[in-house]
Amino acid sequence: MRGGQHVRRLRALKLGLLVTALGMLIMATGALASAAGAAEGATTDADKGSDAAGSSGTAVYVVPIRQTVESGLQSFLERAYREAEEADAERIVLVINTLGGRVDTAGDIGDLIRNSKVPTVAFVEGKAISAGTFIALNAEKIVMQPGSTIGAAAVVDGNGELIDNPKTVSYWAGEMRKAAQFHGRDPDVAVAMADPGQRIELKQLGKTKERGEILTLTASEAQKVGYADYVTGTVEETIAWMGLENRTTVEIGPTASERIAGWLTKPEIMFVLFILGIAGIAIELLVPGFGVPGIVGLIAFALYFFGQFVAGFAGLESIVLFVVGVALFILELFVPSFGILGILGVVSLVGGVATAAYDTGSAVLSLTYAFVLAAILAAVVAYVFRRQGIWNKFILRDRLTTEDGYVSADSRPTLAGRQGVALTTLRPSGTIEIGGERIDAVTEGTFIMSGRAVIVSKVEGTRVVVREMVE
Repeated sequence: MRGGQHVRRLRALKLGLLVTALGMLIMATGALASAAGAAEGATTDADKGSDAAGSSGTAVYVVPIRQTVESGLQSFLERAYREAEEADAERIVLVINTLGGRVDTAGDIGDLIRNSKVPTVAFVEGKAISAGTFIALNAEKIVMQPGSTIGAAAVVDGNGELIDNPKTVSYWAGEMRKAAQFHGRDPDVAVAMADPGQRIELKQLGKTKERGEILTLTASEAQKVGYADYVTGTVEETIAWMGLENRTTVEIGPTASERIAGWLTKPEIMFVLFILGIAGIAIELLVPGFGVPGIVGLIAFALYFFGQFVAGFAGLESIVLFVVGVALFILELFVPSFGILGILGVVSLVGGVATAAYDTGSAVLSLTYAFVLAAILAAVVAYVFRRQGIWNKFILRDRLTTEDGYVSADSRPTLAGRQGVALTTLRPSGTIEIGGERIDAVTEGTFIMSGRAVIVSKVEGTRVVVREMVE
């Protein structure tokens, strides 16, 4: 038992040291990734026109939105807008072609656009649907490509089904209304795009959007109702329409690390990483030594923190909380604390994971579900491999039985009926002598004085029972 505890403690110590090393690696990698991203952005600027930063208001920054609206996109746009403001750019052109995404992320991106010092023009390249519509409405001007569409901004769940919760619909319709009013667009049209329950007569188009329908506009329709300021085929023509064709064009795209982080911060990928991380470490704790499950678990958590760190959601404090949580778990193995250190370790681990995420509530919920699934997975793995060598080499299964000739001590059945002398007073145990051999014995319950004659009444294994001989 002690040997097993020693092995588990050594394993936990190695695990803790590796987690600490990985925490430092995550921070170092994140810093390098950020530096690399800045360098890549600087190189792009230089390639497109090195004079952009040298003269005030002489550059137009072109920023693509050709992906799902999620936290990784927000991080990229924050960097792009920051670079544009630092270069004192004259305009930002958002090239939008997206089917939408997270409503909360779209709201944050809308705030970013409205609060920027650099005016934004949205160029709808193909589709500005759902959250993409909201982002476009926050731009000062909207230019649409022929054949493009905008609208269909009703809130849907993960399966694409409409959400009919009145509070949710009312909130999102209100946000769409405010975005439209911010730049003088008809707010009723925006509400009709978001709320299936609204009925609106579109006199400019000679039609009516009935209840149960969701409004979507083509480029020509959007121009008629004031939701497109211009219709043209390219970004270059859009820039020329604004009278900025002589400005330097700077195209900003996601760096390699931002693309990776964008993938790693997707909710479904985070959920898988949680399962692999928890299950891997749990299985590793069931098996002495350090193997594949532990490595997989630590890599999963490392990827999680890397993605959140590069995306700008996780700070140093999140990683420190996670590492401290592991350290508290290790201390629980060495220091008796009646579970207090373990509980603090859980709180610290959950805190580290939650504060690193874009949406703390969603992260905690995903972590809870992942813990349940990981526990089931670990239990299944433990059951499947219970009789295989990876487990049995740590379990003593040999048995030393009497049938095989093994005895714990010599049995003396031949002493039964033999006579001897009490060498010590038996109270009721003591020492007797039979045939010159000293033997430990007990009485049947009475006291026998030293020097009295005794006889062995029975032998039970190594237990010799005597009584006093009566003359």
